[in-house]
Amino acid sequence: MADYVIIGAGAAGCVLANRLSADPSVKVLLLEAGQRDSNFKIHIPATYGAGLFKSAIDWNYNTVQQPNMDNRQLFWPRGKVLGGSTSINAMIYIRGNRWDYDHWRERGNPGWGYSDVLPYFKKSEHQERGEDAWHGVGGEWNVADLISPNPLTQTYVTAAERAGLKFNGDFNGADQEGCGIYQVSQKQGRRHSTAAAFLKPILNRPNLTVLTGAVVTQIGLEAGRVVRVAYRHQNQNKIEIVDREVLVCGGAVNSPQLLMLSGIGPADHLRQLNIPVVHDLPGVGHNLHDHIAAGLFMYATKPISLSQATKPRHVLEYLLFRRGLLTSNVGEGGAFIRTQGDIPAPDIQFHFGPVHYLNHGMTKLPGDGFALGPVLLRPKSRGTLRLRSADPTAEPLIDPAYLTDPTDLEPLVEGLKLAQEIIYSAPFD
Repeated sequence: MADYVIIGAGAAGCVLANRLSADPSVKVLLLEAGQRDSNFKIHIPATYGAGLFKSAIDWNYNTVQQPNMDNRQLFWPRGKVLGGSTSINAMIYIRGNRWDYDHWRERGNPGWGYSDVLPYFKKSEHQERGEDAWHGVGGEWNVADLISPNPLTQTYVTAAERAGLKFNGDFNGADQEGCGIYQVSQKQGRRHSTAAAFLKPILNRPNLTVLTGAVVTQIGLEAGRVVRVAYRHQNQNKIEIVDREVLVCGGAVNSPQLLMLSGIGPADHLRQLNIPVVHDLPGVGHNLHDHIAAGLFMYATKPISLSQATKPRHVLEYLLFRRGLLTSNVGEGGAFIRTQGDIPAPDIQFHFGPVHYLNHGMTKLPGDGFALGPVLLRPKSRGTLRLRSADPTAEPLIDPAYLTDPTDLEPLVEGLKLAQEIIYSAPFD
């Protein structure tokens, strides 16, 4: 019997395992469906994307066909490994905008305003620049400047300033708007996932058990309270009795999937799959939305992009000094802008990468190049996540309903226009 069972060792699960097991009087069980983060590509920053997506440490999800996107099924990478998606993502250290949190509080969620959550951001952070009003030192998660920002990224920042964007040296500081180079969750030139930051330093705690390859199939309720967790581990079906709480940390896909498999969700949908309805909760799987992106891809006339990163001299530079192209997080440069003057917060975020980052980095173009694209931060389109079947191993039906709200298209178009202006400006000549 465990006091706490945490389902999923990703961004949230690793932090919770750290905080809860700090009390030696409680027993904590952390269940992760994926494997340990022993793949060396996880820890070399520039191997993000093409080296990790669609691999054994990725759930490898795809959406259903999207009618407003030429009926394409879009790839949704999700980490299936200790650290979850923090072990396969671009390592960009970005918090929500101040308005996001204050808006949640205004909608009736006390404790979620920016002033409420900022102390927790600071507590968990070790900011290499030092402590200030927005950042902390001494926390578990290392936040650093890029060690070797690419010359193309420096050019992007100059070009963005020429286009009228103000320079912003800290997107997580007093103001989010403007252009600059992202800070990253790295430490000494290596990825610093939540597993590396929060979990590995405490694995010797006797009251913490971490199981990998443990696929949770159901949570069980009695009298409206979760009291057991069913999972499969090493080809055996097991049940853990829970004394206090179960914390479901499977992210935007696996959390609602597990709830519905357990009979918690929209009753009509569950009955269609012959899943006994334990609690009719219509909101589970609803209101799904995703920040869609577009992109411009350019060829470069000089061999300075990340396509050079695997050449022997760059590999040697990384192995010997933890510097150079392989320390890149790929999405090095960024910006936050408002496409309309009367909105409360930026609606577009830019990502600049000193490489042809096409199709999640899996489509290779010859030669050197770079990419710049807008991301829609607050889409109005809303979709659903539904079960494909009652089989816990079946991929769920992911439908973000991209661009079903026609007002989502205009900010993306305006973002692309600005991206063209930046790329075709004098600094890139």
